[in-house]
Amino acid sequence: MNNEVIVIGAGLAGVEAAFTLAKGGALVKLYEMKPKKFSPAHKYNGFAELVCSNSLKADRLESAAGMLKEEMRILGSLTMESANENRVSAGGALAVDRGGFSDFITQKIKSHPNIEVINEEVCEIPIDKNVIIATGPLTSDSLAESIKKLCGDCLYFHDAAAPIVTYESLDKEKVFFASRYGRGEADYINCPMDRDEYMKFYTELIHAESVELKDFEKASSEKPNSKDRFKVYEGCMPVEVLAGRGEDTMRFGPLKPVGLVDPHTGKRPYAVVQLRAENRNGTLYNMVGFQTNLKFGEQKRVFSLIPGLENAEFMRYGVMHRNTFINSPKLLTEHFNMREHSNIFFAGQITGVEGYIESAASGILAGKNMLRFIEGKDMLSLPGECMLGALSKYISDESVVDFQPMGANMGILPPLNVRIKDKKERYKQIAVKGLEKLREII
Repeated sequence: MNNEVIVIGAGLAGVEAAFTLAKGGALVKLYEMKPKKFSPAHKYNGFAELVCSNSLKADRLESAAGMLKEEMRILGSLTMESANENRVSAGGALAVDRGGFSDFITQKIKSHPNIEVINEEVCEIPIDKNVIIATGPLTSDSLAESIKKLCGDCLYFHDAAAPIVTYESLDKEKVFFASRYGRGEADYINCPMDRDEYMKFYTELIHAESVELKDFEKASSEKPNSKDRFKVYEGCMPVEVLAGRGEDTMRFGPLKPVGLVDPHTGKRPYAVVQLRAENRNGTLYNMVGFQTNLKFGEQKRVFSLIPGLENAEFMRYGVMHRNTFINSPKLLTEHFNMREHSNIFFAGQITGVEGYIESAASGILAGKNMLRFIEGKDMLSLPGECMLGALSKYISDESVVDFQPMGANMGILPPLNVRIKDKKERYKQIAVKGLEKLREII
């Protein structure tokens, strides 16, 4: 048995993977380019640096984030251990002292006898070794090129994602299922607009407030026209930018009404917003053509003006920022290893799980399955009723088209067999059921 594993990256996913492997008896070589080299967003020398915020989101069991945290505790998470030691007051959220959080994890990793830390940048993937790639959304250019060689056209350098809403939150009295000209199955949910509704939506959209891009997210002066590096920005225009080019541009683009008849009026609408199923269960729908750089609050306000979305529950908002990730449904199994190279695993945001705790959790599962791989055992498949199981199935679901990174949310879990009207109680029961399923497996 070759029990040596290379882990690339000492972010949240990488340290969880390394720690899981080391506890299981594997010999880990953990590569981290800091402090010799930093990404544009990183500044702290320690491992598991929290860049954007010190909050790990809600800690309530009836929340998606709280449910995932409890699963991580069951799985022996180093992130949760450090968070408990470095917690700061933040109401119902779990927030931490960033320096203390990183220092705790760094000390645990560096002091483990089965982990060798190597402070070097990895530029080429050693494909003949057991490897976990956990380099995050700001993977260095040289390593990204190596990943691109391995993954082909399934590597993206920018995350241009449309909002995703739950099916149950839509107003079924206003929307209708149909495909243009009646071709094929009625796969799209259509939100029809008359002229007044469209003009109100258009006006608010072009005046809504956008997120300011960071300097490193803007086009490089060295590669101002590089389609390879910035292809998503060029190919997926933000809907608010499209709207700004003229009153009718959206009506000839993603909101075109041609080939559709509103069954409520018997007429063609003035404009139509289409929603497409995001998962196999049909519990989540994404807004077609609505990649956007608007602030989250603005998205909620403006997009709720669309008929049928007045009370929509947004499971993720649209984003457009620098984010290296792979098209996991085409490349990975639910165990986080590659379909064609079973000795190569990915973990963290590069797989399309989005968020601090989601990244850390994926590192745990990748570590556990790499351990089983080198021991010649069957991989660990988590039940779809638990949050980590649902996330692992989502990022490996071959039926998913136009893959978008996804954070923990209740919409990716199967619904309960009984109807519970109160959402808080319903989510709590979903969480309890999921944790029971996880404990049975573990």
